[in-house]
Amino acid sequence: MPKMKTHSGTKKRFNVTGSGKVSYQKSGRRHILVNKSPKHTRKLRSKGIVSQSFEGRLKKLLPYA
Repeated sequence: MPKMKTHSGTKKRFNVTGSGKVSYQKSGRRHILVNKSPKHTRKLRSKGIVSQSFEGRLKKLLPYA
């Protein structure tokens, strides 16, 4: 059986934590930060966790993660 290929776009955007959850970096922190409140940008710093209903679909795209 050949090796399974990891989906290139998914591996750039998502990480699997030690406990097996799928995390991602929240969007909206690249530019035009002057218009966003400090509270808003602070909340965007933390990693997002993918919901369990969508997690299985991502794990198929990341077979070795």
